[in-house]
Amino acid sequence: MKAFLIYMLLMIGYTINVSSQEKEFYLQAGLLYDSQENIMLENRVIHVIGNKIQSIEDPEKIPVDAEVIDLGEYTVLPGLIDAHTHVLFSQEPQDDFTEESIATLVLENPALRTLRGAKSVKSYLDVGITSIKDLGNSGLFLDVALRDAINEGTVDGPRIFASGPIIGAPGGQLYGVSHEHQDLVGLEYRIITSVADAKNAVREHVNQKVDIIKICADNLPNNTRLTVDEMKAIVETAHSYDLTVTAHSVTNQSAWEAATAGVDGIEHGFNLADSTLALMAQKNIYLVPTENSRAYMHSYYKLSGSNPEELTWLNRYFENSKNRLLRAIKNGVPIVAGSDNYTDIRIPRGASSRDMFRAYYEAGMKPLDILQAATFVSAKHLNKENEIGILKPGSFADIIAVKGDLENDFLNTLENLAFVMKNGKIYLEKSN
Repeated sequence: MKAFLIYMLLMIGYTINVSSQEKEFYLQAGLLYDSQENIMLENRVIHVIGNKIQSIEDPEKIPVDAEVIDLGEYTVLPGLIDAHTHVLFSQEPQDDFTEESIATLVLENPALRTLRGAKSVKSYLDVGITSIKDLGNSGLFLDVALRDAINEGTVDGPRIFASGPIIGAPGGQLYGVSHEHQDLVGLEYRIITSVADAKNAVREHVNQKVDIIKICADNLPNNTRLTVDEMKAIVETAHSYDLTVTAHSVTNQSAWEAATAGVDGIEHGFNLADSTLALMAQKNIYLVPTENSRAYMHSYYKLSGSNPEELTWLNRYFENSKNRLLRAIKNGVPIVAGSDNYTDIRIPRGASSRDMFRAYYEAGMKPLDILQAATFVSAKHLNKENEIGILKPGSFADIIAVKGDLENDFLNTLENLAFVMKNGKIYLEKSN
């Protein structure tokens, strides 16, 4: 009893100490983006205490002696979300995915891999991305460790929603690995072999405190894929623990099977038929179109030693990407913004991920719809729409500001970043 009382007194003292140190201030916004309604509001003030938004108010309600951050010349938005990243994996444009993956697994110490990831995540804050979904290719739960390091303040970076190892059929996405060395695949993927094993894989991930479950509905260029029954088992088990399930899919068949199994999202979905899109819309299954802009693809192929002007198929790639994205929107499929940029094109990882906005814009998405896909819609499909991706009472103080006209000069304005706050802490503040 005595030890318990001492513990309680210490906890009370700690709580009082933390509370007394909470900073209170007001952010004056010229325009404020309401991500839920997808509209701009004029002349609003955000009242922040500690790491939470207390209220959205009119300017006349600011107390006389309050600390005010003047963003009256800017548009204020929720921190952006990249819903498809791999911060613990990096590849040179000329490298083969499997060879680079095997080299990482065999030659690199996991601690070195994690430290490199810790360095790269700060660059997301530099471009206003305050939350990311890290979807595998992160070793054995290294993404969970990096998330925890950020949460405890050891590392500066965005909020990480970590999936742990991707759950997939034999072989994973590492092609050409001989039978005697398939154990290497298990260092990067959780390979399942039955319905019962599928359920157990989810429980293993839950025990490691993942935030989301990522599966490979297909394993291209390997021929194996998960069965509908295996995916159903994964979905049912994950949902019983309040976790969402998102599925990597390249082929239309695998996307249809994953949607039939009840997944919450489809990643990539490069070859979706209208019938699959209709099913996704019916079930409110989101799509993360991981597109690249023309400028990105040209940089990529130049670094790989090719001449982009000679790659005539690139125009077809852009046209197919645009067609699929616009068909998804027309069918009513929720669009969530994600980059899937893990290739080193000689710019910081955050800037590389920001290319997704240019890709969506080039494909014909409207600026505010792109913003909503990277804020409210993304947060909603993480079941976090009251915490991130939105500016409202009770949400985290993840707030950014840009200068310019987002609706008429979208790309330049989005890059003209003047203010970044995550969890109530300022990471960037430029003077007018």
